[in-house]
Amino acid sequence: MTVDISLKAWLALSLTRGLGGDGARRLLKEFGSPEAVLAASVSSLKSVVKADVAAEISKGIADDQLTPTLAWLEDSNNHIITLADSDYPQALLNITDPPLLFYVKGRLDLLNHAALAVVGSRNATPQGINNAGAFAKSLSDAGLCVISGMAHGIDAAAHRGALQGRGSSIAVVGTGLDKVYPAANRDLAHALASQGALISEFPLGTPPLAGNFPRRNRIISGMSSGCLVVEAGLQSGSLITARLALEQGRDVFAIPGSIHAPQSKGCHALLKQGAKLVETAQDILEELGSSLPASPARSPATQCADSALLEQIGFDPVDLDTLSVRCSLTMAELSAMLLVLELEGRVSALPGGLYQRIH
Repeated sequence: MTVDISLKAWLALSLTRGLGGDGARRLLKEFGSPEAVLAASVSSLKSVVKADVAAEISKGIADDQLTPTLAWLEDSNNHIITLADSDYPQALLNITDPPLLFYVKGRLDLLNHAALAVVGSRNATPQGINNAGAFAKSLSDAGLCVISGMAHGIDAAAHRGALQGRGSSIAVVGTGLDKVYPAANRDLAHALASQGALISEFPLGTPPLAGNFPRRNRIISGMSSGCLVVEAGLQSGSLITARLALEQGRDVFAIPGSIHAPQSKGCHALLKQGAKLVETAQDILEELGSSLPASPARSPATQCADSALLEQIGFDPVDLDTLSVRCSLTMAELSAMLLVLELEGRVSALPGGLYQRIH
């Protein structure tokens, strides 16, 4: 692969010791491009950043520092996306600290796809794991890309569920993309690389440092229309993601749980603070409304499943629990199907959580 001079300049700027995102953006605003920044005199650089950072920029990056990254880019599934690229996630341009560039392994088309963050506890309950997978699959079936952090527990379950749907999934990781953390999720990482995407703002070789994970949370929330917290303790890092989502003007959703379960305490705290309580994927889909992607043409098999569901609904009002038993569907699967039928005008949602067939 031939790497252009501009990309090398972006990489050199991003790898400059002591230069953070804010300083890099100030330099770009002042000089116009990474090439111009690297060509600027120390005195002019010092008018924007500290003297020691200006000296590091002037010194430049040795070629051998770029070699591992250039070799990594030889794989056609690996990419680097900068602030200047059209594939850069447009939603991130509205947050306070957008990354200068991303390392991406997988599908670039997902970076600007309608998305929802699904996060939660690493130490999740079996019910939480089931909820994360079922909600994520239904959201993905509805066309949303599910974004999470590939941690143990809720994150991993959400990725696996979403990969089964058409919206797929993105993992935002806290290491370089040449590392898999946690190592137990290696198979999941391979599935995401082939069917979805993994992204990181951290250079290749970056280990799983504790401070990287709260930092990447702003990207998880920033790329999403909203954030669903499935389970979370009061000290869970997923509450950081929820707080960032609120600060970024995103919707926050939470699934309630037992008042006795530690993994529910964080969700209940969010609900007290104004998060939207959700019991089904449909609750989220209805809240997002017009931000949902268009539905694809429905296959004969899907149309057959819809017809079977309509038969079970009948023309008398019926509740979700009854329908779930009649159709042997999970609540999440049922909610996604009902939403589509409602949007098509074939089913009406009634007060009290009831549904009725229209024709």
